[in-house]
Amino acid sequence: MGAGQSSDKLHCNRYLDGQGPPSLTQQANDRVNGTNYRPNGCQPEGQMNMEILHRGLPGFSNDNTIQITFIFPDGIQTEKHPHPGQTYAGLQGTTYLPDNFKGRGVLRLVDKAFYQQLLFTVATGKDGKDKVTASIPLKMNPDGESRIDDYPDSDYLETVRKLLKDKGIE
Repeated sequence: MGAGQSSDKLHCNRYLDGQGPPSLTQQANDRVNGTNYRPNGCQPEGQMNMEILHRGLPGFSNDNTIQITFIFPDGIQTEKHPHPGQTYAGLQGTTYLPDNFKGRGVLRLVDKAFYQQLLFTVATGKDGKDKVTASIPLKMNPDGESRIDDYPDSDYLETVRKLLKDKGIE
């Protein structure tokens, strides 16, 4: 192929009569312009922050700890929530992962699920009030006080990976 040929000729669309995927150039432009980002969940607006703590978790004492903080302000439900137009209580919470190969893999999936709006939702609590809740179990206590949301839990990382895979996050 000579220098006089356009990059479009390198793409398979020319073999598929225009029915193939967009060219790599178009895909890159779509990502830059934001058209490729399509959240598909019902998670309310919020933010996620991550930092590394220089301490281990029970069961992962040789690893640092990944601390993930989620912040969702109080808000008004939209048509994708159970009671559109009604208020919901926000959430400020922290979860922890071991800073190792498997933990970083789960972090990547959690990040992907968050930005596809699949990690949290608005649901009605036992008290009858609507609030932001996680759609997967989160380990909210790093100190192992023998509660369900504590470490050590040797199956936790694999459980989260499976639950996220069920949501289409791989």
